[in-house]
Amino acid sequence: MRTLAHIGIPVKQKPAKATYLPEAKLYITDPSDSKNNIEFLFFEPECKMPEIVKSSTHIAYMTDDMEAELKDANILIEPFEPLPGLKAAFVLEDGIPIELMQQIA
Repeated sequence: MRTLAHIGIPVKQKPAKATYLPEAKLYITDPSDSKNNIEFLFFEPECKMPEIVKSSTHIAYMTDDMEAELKDANILIEPFEPLPGLKAAFVLEDGIPIELMQQIA
């Protein structure tokens, strides 16, 4: 089952209050800082993520079964751990990137 987590929007300037993910070459804001639950993303030029992820708004969902969600999915980014205790992956659905997230121990 999926639960809406946030909407992710790429931006052209690094947000003032952002967390840096060095392995991804990416800055992200905390969606809870936005009354609309928006995560703003600033990608460094060296970021290796697919262009559709870097240039398109994405919808993020929490799931309790990442493995089941990824079965037969069009995977854009394989599962990774962007923050401690959180696993994430990106898939393509309905022509847009979808981020799937799962809490891990």
